[in-house]
Amino acid sequence: MGENYALNYLKSNKYEIIKVNYRCRYGEIDIIARERNTVVFVEVKTRASEAFGRGMEAVDRNKRKKIRTAALNFLNEYKGPIGDLRFDVIDIRMNSGKLPELVHLKNAF
Repeated sequence: MGENYALNYLKSNKYEIIKVNYRCRYGEIDIIARERNTVVFVEVKTRASEAFGRGMEAVDRNKRKKIRTAALNFLNEYKGPIGDLRFDVIDIRMNSGKLPELVHLKNAF
């Protein structure tokens, strides 16, 4: 559910979606999109509450390394224009009975 909310948010902000749930032997990237001349690798973290911290806190050094390595693998396969690269985190907190709260951290790492 959180990933779909993130996709709708990105589309409504004029991002072109390139790939969803990219997987390779090095890891996974939730969303790969393009914003103008920039390829954006997006990690989506969804939480029902902050009891275990914000979603962004779950993107630790190991997770960032896996995402970067998977991104390099994707770029080796990708046939489209590349331009600049950026790694973002979209943190979604589900609020019962209300709209989810979304925080988009650009250039997160």
